[in-house]
Amino acid sequence: MQRLSNKQKLWLTIIIAGIALILQYGFHYPLLAQIIVTIAGAIVALTMLVGMVKTLRSGKYGVDLLAILAVGEYWAAMVILVMLTGGDALEDYAAKKANTELKALLDNSPRFAHVVTPDGSKDVPVNDVPVGAKIIVKPGELVPIDGLIIKGTGEFDESSLTGEARPVAKTVGDTVMSGSINGDEAITLTVTKLAKDSQYQQLVKLVQEAEQTPAHFVRLADRYAVPFTVAAILVSLLAWWLSKDPRRFAEVLVVASPCPLILAAPVAMVSGMSRASRNGIVVKTGSVLEKLAGARTGAFDKTGTITNGHLTVAQILPAGTITKERLLHLAASAEQDSSHILARSLLAYASQHNISLAAVSGLTEETGKGITAMIEDHQVKVGKRQFVAPQNQQAALDTTAIYVSVDGTYYGAIAFTDHVRPEAAQTMTKLKAAGVTNLIMLTGDQRAIAQQVAKAVGISTVKADLLPQDKIAALQSIPQSEHPVFMVGDGVNDAPSLATADVGIAMGAHGSTAASETADVVILKDDLAKVAKAVTISQDTLRIAKQAVLIGIAICTVLMLIASTGVIPAFVGAMLQEVIDTVSILWALKARQLHN
Repeated sequence: MQRLSNKQKLWLTIIIAGIALILQYGFHYPLLAQIIVTIAGAIVALTMLVGMVKTLRSGKYGVDLLAILAVGEYWAAMVILVMLTGGDALEDYAAKKANTELKALLDNSPRFAHVVTPDGSKDVPVNDVPVGAKIIVKPGELVPIDGLIIKGTGEFDESSLTGEARPVAKTVGDTVMSGSINGDEAITLTVTKLAKDSQYQQLVKLVQEAEQTPAHFVRLADRYAVPFTVAAILVSLLAWWLSKDPRRFAEVLVVASPCPLILAAPVAMVSGMSRASRNGIVVKTGSVLEKLAGARTGAFDKTGTITNGHLTVAQILPAGTITKERLLHLAASAEQDSSHILARSLLAYASQHNISLAAVSGLTEETGKGITAMIEDHQVKVGKRQFVAPQNQQAALDTTAIYVSVDGTYYGAIAFTDHVRPEAAQTMTKLKAAGVTNLIMLTGDQRAIAQQVAKAVGISTVKADLLPQDKIAALQSIPQSEHPVFMVGDGVNDAPSLATADVGIAMGAHGSTAASETADVVILKDDLAKVAKAVTISQDTLRIAKQAVLIGIAICTVLMLIASTGVIPAFVGAMLQEVIDTVSILWALKARQLHN
């Protein structure tokens, strides 16, 4: 039976029970019925014992030891076998039900792309499609690789990526994420990322990670089973001693199995992760839900996180006789391979104004400071003022800006206008209501700009002009009484901070791969409100998990005390235990069915 599925075990046990019933009551062979039931019970008890040893060796304690000990009457033993196999089958069903949204992502993973060739189109495995190739996405198809539309328009269903059900209109020049579903017209894309780096494949990777690690609460619940088991055995022995009837021992233990502890918590956690996925929030591990549920501090990067990331060039301020076109040409050329939000905005502005880009060599980037590159045989620096031209006495601009120098000579600055996300203030209010009372902004931007944004959204603590290592130090300095701490960011320079916090949350729609891979939670849509949603889902999930466990324990305890008086036969007690398991698991599934 060890190799059979839990559902197959359940059906086999029911068949054996049916044969035994026919032998005893149809043909009046009670001894043969008892032998069949005893052999089946011994086999299941042996497999349970093997599983118990393996579980204990792995450091876990969730074991139906009580049910093994309780096999004293052979018909009660038969019911216990149905209970155990039925409980396992029910757990499989619940886990499968709770995992629906996560599994859907894996099942729909695109495998081929229609690559444009001189002879037409050819189906090529997605992993073999190079950057720059042109692919066709037909109506109703899943976009296989991230790309840029070069022909056609359409509406795309991105619900599996962002949780947003409304189709998104795209036209020539727009980017399309892999995993979104094309509408009614064929489009042609230029591939911008390899398949392994595309949005959908990154999401699949995150989901696979999310399925592998159980929550700390689950392990904690398993450990509750040990004292509960000890207590149940003591009560059983006391009932036996007082009644002088050895059957009383089995009658008490049959209703005292810690199945609710073992089954309910994992089902609730997976259900919560599934609910989060449905809302465009990928939670990598179950333990993250527990940490988020108790979060006391929320730390936020500014640019691209609290602000919407759609910065626009406000001013081009060349120094001396340098022209605006020359300054923009050099800055955009240096930033053309950068994933930073300012670089995207700068390149978009340069493209709109038909500014050509020069070839770049010897590019190096100092995280949190800027870029150094060789352009047209000149050393060009682009970034913060102190990095670019520390000797320049001109005061830093009182706005978000990048500065440019060529061969050590200050060439000017480019200022940007930033926009606070419309949902940011409401998100902070919801987080405070959820118990996240300590809200902090950690940013590399100037203090004056940071304080202005923080005031607008309701953040009281601001730490500005920070390098990545400064952000880490700021997180590490948060008092233990203000933990757990989550950090929200979107760029490469946020990755170390996300790893340092108790929970790292990456704004993944335009965020860097480094940030998404480092984070514990990835928000797939540019919507800061999803942070508060993640906290709410975590709190709901943990509450329901605890409720499911406590309901099971409470019912078990009451039945155990009643059984100690001898009024519940072992046969009936075994059936009641199955009812307890069913109630606990169905309650745990509420974590998936809550309204979004």
